[in-house]
Amino acid sequence: MNTLPAYSGARISGCWTLRSDGSGGGEGSLDRLLPSVSTGLSPRKRTTSQCKSEPPLLRTSKRTIYTAGRPPWYNEHGTQSKEAFVIGLCGGSASGKTTVARKIIEALDVPWVVLLSMDSFYKVLSPEQQAMAASNDYNFDHPDAFDFDLLTHTLRKLKQGKSVKIPVYDFTTHGRQKDWKTVYGASVIIFEGIMAFADKELLQLLDMKIFVDTDSDIRLVRRLRRDITERGRDIEGVIKQYNKFVKPAFEQYIEPTMRLADIVVPRGGGNMVAIDLIVQHVHSQLEERKLRWDMAALASAHQAQPLPQTLSVLESTPQVRGMHTIIRNKETSRDEFIFYSKRLMRLLIERALSFLPSQVHIVQTPQGEDYEGKTFHGKRITGVSILRAGETMEPALRAVCKDVRIGKILIQTNQDTGEPELHYLRLPKDISEDHVILMDCTVSTGAAAMMAVRVLLDHDVQEDKILLVSLLMAEMGVHSVAYAFPQVKIITTAVDKKVNDLFHIIPGIGNFGDRYFGTDAPPDWSDEDMDEPSY
Repeated sequence: MNTLPAYSGARISGCWTLRSDGSGGGEGSLDRLLPSVSTGLSPRKRTTSQCKSEPPLLRTSKRTIYTAGRPPWYNEHGTQSKEAFVIGLCGGSASGKTTVARKIIEALDVPWVVLLSMDSFYKVLSPEQQAMAASNDYNFDHPDAFDFDLLTHTLRKLKQGKSVKIPVYDFTTHGRQKDWKTVYGASVIIFEGIMAFADKELLQLLDMKIFVDTDSDIRLVRRLRRDITERGRDIEGVIKQYNKFVKPAFEQYIEPTMRLADIVVPRGGGNMVAIDLIVQHVHSQLEERKLRWDMAALASAHQAQPLPQTLSVLESTPQVRGMHTIIRNKETSRDEFIFYSKRLMRLLIERALSFLPSQVHIVQTPQGEDYEGKTFHGKRITGVSILRAGETMEPALRAVCKDVRIGKILIQTNQDTGEPELHYLRLPKDISEDHVILMDCTVSTGAAAMMAVRVLLDHDVQEDKILLVSLLMAEMGVHSVAYAFPQVKIITTAVDKKVNDLFHIIPGIGNFGDRYFGTDAPPDWSDEDMDEPSY
């Protein structure tokens, strides 16, 4: 595990303790450098565990921090490049772990962060345990109270950049809610909990371990205020639980894990010196792990290669050729552009459906004769559109697939880095069992399509059950997707050979979304830019 360099502080058991209490610090103590603790902060208002997937997680003066997306976490081969940086925050109950986590998030100033709370992973209680919990006789501060198997599995998947479902624990009923939250991996994951260092497998997943050390009297006062005002407990019950379970558990299970920490932070969220040093270290680690989307490499990787066998191009009949002539013409009116685009979309979707698995099915005709036909051999068909242009293909899919389920993905270009970033995701439940038709109108470099495929794979959709359909693709995009995901079937109505320096398809079709929706494209648009996906 990485540790912080030797900043001013005391070295204890292999970790750095940033002192602020004057105990042993002498004239070198950081106490006089720290701001006073504010007593005007509002208490946390929550009765359920915090593991939300809806952005934003919080807003700072500089930017919005998202929890449901992230920039590319894979390379041009479609495999993971770097794992997320995981920070473990441990400390006693009401020590200020969540406050420290939020302070770190604000100071980090990175757009993609996941905050994972151990509170979400309390075990489901039996009726007998429920009764004990209601009378404050159940020990929630013992390691056995947590589902470490589910927690370890969840954190490992998040570290790998995959999506996970997080249980939502209700502290008023002492049970899990029916609906779980979907959370996606991020550049940084902050995992906080009283037993964050209590499991060996969990420790191996943490890149940085922080212990929040807060005076026991302060923790008791905070717990009293929280449990009475937020969780509906009475003062006698809170004190009974504290003396019977919380205090002994801290002394037996939590405090001894302080020696495992890379850094110990006294006074929690008020210790800005400690938080600043932590942020400096995390920034240095993120810089080492930084992934740059190499567009030049993507563009040149497959030059002069034959088109892959996984590609199917609609036969260029006079009708198809004529419709392309109309929609490619810059003088075509918006009404005609929409009309003929829809005709092509219908043909494209029908072509894509022919690649779905089928099985023999015998029916009896009205004349009483058997007819040997075909039926779809699979559980479900789901359409996923890459916003916004891909959304225009949904009516064509609905017209030929009754009751088809639809999901949506929004991928946009980061104007500073030029990288595609996932900003919005809504997928149907149990999509892992479906055949998925992934829809986008144009694909030039393939970067956005690759990210969308990667998202589906992270939701356990099988690669050979994904069909990428697009009205127009560049050879570069075809090769990129086929190279990264050789089992994905690619269906289009036409393939253009070139992409220019701005990654526009040549001769191309223009900005499909702007022409379809009647909006104006900026001078530096790309075929899959702005409201359409990145590249």
